[in-house]
Amino acid sequence: MKGILIGGLLPALLYSFSATLQKASTRAGIGMALLMVFVSAGVFIASCAMYFVMPDSTVNIRSALYAMALGVCWCLGTGAVGLALVRYNVPLSKLVPLYNMNTLITVIFGLIVFMEWKQVDKIQLIAGAILVVVGGIMVAKA
Repeated sequence: MKGILIGGLLPALLYSFSATLQKASTRAGIGMALLMVFVSAGVFIASCAMYFVMPDSTVNIRSALYAMALGVCWCLGTGAVGLALVRYNVPLSKLVPLYNMNTLITVIFGLIVFMEWKQVDKIQLIAGAILVVVGGIMVAKA
């Protein structure tokens, strides 16, 4: 249960704050490239703090490349959200449920790439996926 709270609930709260802060920053007049620069500075500061919590320095070329690809994907996704907020004035309340359907894509990747299909309840997974899609559609149309 502790792992679910730390790895599920806490990130949900932090990601919601980050989306809200992104909109506040774009409304205050920051450009997307500079937003990423300042976000990167925040990531660096948080990374230094995390080192004191989990001081593991293990790295290899493969793990570093995966981590860098993660950063590129995250940055481009965040930039796309910023573009929708600034150029197309899409409400954050409509965007967030849609881009958080990334959960379904991540689940599919986990099932295939990491063979997690062996350890999940398929009926509950399908039911949850349907609820996520229906919820995203309902909020986007609101």
